[in-house]
Amino acid sequence: MVRLNLALLAILIGCALALVTSQHQARKLYVELQKEQELAKQLDVEWGQLQLEQGTWAMHGRVEKIAVEQLNMRVPPPSRIQVVPAAAPEANP
Repeated sequence: MVRLNLALLAILIGCALALVTSQHQARKLYVELQKEQELAKQLDVEWGQLQLEQGTWAMHGRVEKIAVEQLNMRVPPPSRIQVVPAAAPEANP
């Protein structure tokens, strides 16, 4: 009977330690999850800012202004514009 009680006590202690360990691991993982979610939110904000910045840099008026002021580019007169028709794609059997 004493051996049975000692065996049950050892099993009980083992189960208690396993429970504490699993709870601790769950808490650590939850904290890590919260950190990753916060990072994801920050990256979403940064992505939105970058998209806005890209839209600003690529505005037609801004590009044209830089081309005229810094690169001294001008729109050619119509007599200098030559339209080249697109070639039909070849059919390969």
